[in-house]
Amino acid sequence: MSAPAPARGAFRDGLVVACRRRNFAVALDSGETVDCVLKGRDMALACGDRVSIAFASTGGVIESVAPRRSLFYRSDAFREKLIAANVTQVCGVVAPDLTLDEELIHRWIVAAEAQACRFVLAANKSDLPGFDALRARLEPFARLGYGIVELAATNDASPLLPWLTGQATVLIGQSGMGKSTILNAIAPDADAKTAQVSEALATGRHTTSNSTLHLLPVGSGEGWIVDTPGLKAFGLAHVEPEAIARAFVELRPFLDRCRFRDCRHVNEPGCAVQDAVANGHMAPHRLALLHELVAESAYARRPGR
Repeated sequence: MSAPAPARGAFRDGLVVACRRRNFAVALDSGETVDCVLKGRDMALACGDRVSIAFASTGGVIESVAPRRSLFYRSDAFREKLIAANVTQVCGVVAPDLTLDEELIHRWIVAAEAQACRFVLAANKSDLPGFDALRARLEPFARLGYGIVELAATNDASPLLPWLTGQATVLIGQSGMGKSTILNAIAPDADAKTAQVSEALATGRHTTSNSTLHLLPVGSGEGWIVDTPGLKAFGLAHVEPEAIARAFVELRPFLDRCRFRDCRHVNEPGCAVQDAVANGHMAPHRLALLHELVAESAYARRPGR
């Protein structure tokens, strides 16, 4: 006998596990998953959000969202795209491919650091001939202190499991790097669950069309993973200029040593950041990216733009 339907108007708490526009799948704390719509237009939600829902004749209605620990998203001067909420870790997926965009990796790192999230790189397809070249390209990230996990997900994704246990992780990467392969290796029923949720939300599309959240399987420890569509760009206009500078981990010891408190780290006298670059503590391209991101952030805040 099926459980009785909740009383109309009764509130239930749960976790957003799939999003499509203003339609959401919410995994309730009691175990069932409910298709929901968002009440009003003042809220924006992402996978990982904790919400309270009420039941109506047409299904669930999301009434409120709990305060977030973090919000991982991208933006430019005109729009924002939420990716995942309450994340503790960002896992960038890369593979041997000439199209690998290293600046994109740096941007993911800045976004993760700005939200106090751990960042790790999953270097996938380690069984391919070009992997040694990829390893060399990733060495600068290792020198910055970021973990790099080598794996061939089509054979064995277990090297990544210790990094996922106990974490709320978002998988992010360019198309073709193997995010879905990694997810299906770690959570074998993820593909079927995603198809089921997509059908319920009337998307008719597959894993990488919309973000989906998957709990780690029993025996793999607490935690969850959000799989995301492949990304070609990652704007950070929403990050304050001061937060951008502190997201560059190698700069933190130098940021308070500049002669002028409002130093832009361009050509001001007594700039400790410029000295750090000159002394090899920071790569010149990282400083150039810092200037680019600060300019993007300042433009987004310009009145009357």
